[in-house]
Amino acid sequence: MEDMKFNARTFARLGEAGSIFGLAAPAWHDKYNLVCLSADMTTRAGLDRFRKAYPNDFYNAGIAEQNLLGMAAGLTSEGYKSVCTAQACFLTMRSCEPMRQYMGYMGLPIVLVGLSAGLALQFLGNTHYAIEDIAITRSIPNMYVFSPADAGMAVKIFEKALELNIPAYIRLTQGLMPPIVYKEDFLYNPFKINEVFNGGNDVTILATGSMVYPSIQSAELLKNEGICCRVLDVHCIKPLDKETIVNALNSKLLVSVEEHTIVGGLGSAIAEVLSENINSPRLLRLGINDCFSTVGDYQYLLQQHRLTPELIAEDIRKNV
Repeated sequence: MEDMKFNARTFARLGEAGSIFGLAAPAWHDKYNLVCLSADMTTRAGLDRFRKAYPNDFYNAGIAEQNLLGMAAGLTSEGYKSVCTAQACFLTMRSCEPMRQYMGYMGLPIVLVGLSAGLALQFLGNTHYAIEDIAITRSIPNMYVFSPADAGMAVKIFEKALELNIPAYIRLTQGLMPPIVYKEDFLYNPFKINEVFNGGNDVTILATGSMVYPSIQSAELLKNEGICCRVLDVHCIKPLDKETIVNALNSKLLVSVEEHTIVGGLGSAIAEVLSENINSPRLLRLGINDCFSTVGDYQYLLQQHRLTPELIAEDIRKNV
């Protein structure tokens, strides 16, 4: 980062949204001519600092996500760089048609930041779980779909989306103090999957977002049992780095791990790549099965869908 120092600990304390909107957006306001729009998520997103510093470049649409996209489209067409944030479930589902028309069809380079994706909203229940957002957004032509593993990566992705001037959806699942995957600064390439753990090549785990760190823990558990795994961080789901996936075909087993339904998400995207190659290894898709959840706290929900490090390791062990 040329104009903001990478500090993994500071980013972790602020969380993914806080790092993007509390630090990066104010720092890059002038550079990218930013306007930020929120669907009544100002404080929750960490936008208070930006709102106070640039009151004329902040808009609260209220709980009206479709209007949010319409306002952003108008501002973008006038030369502003519009960044919209709302809860991921409503930003992608309630605003699906405007997103398709303005960002996909018209190609307007709006950046959408979905808050509390996956199962993050816990006791608010299935109406608030964003478990289909990857499937929805990656089906729209021209859309880029990002899923950061930690807060530092979230900031890197945010800057790249602004720099590339693309229609983008950034999926944020984790709150304050998410585990740190990237401890040191790095050059971010959205078109290359990152290897974050290398314990061998028998199993290749392709994880995204909040599931990258638990997948590393799973690989460490399996390494102690003599099962050699490596973990790849699929931070950009669309466009997908097909080359790295094809290069992993020498593993005995491929595993996708996501806090998202296995229908249409990362696992489906990888399966599409494998279908084009002869003699591909088996793909084990771990995530939320084709069902709704029994409501509970976050750890209970992860256990319910077998997305804890121990249960991920157990499922891999059964299939090696």
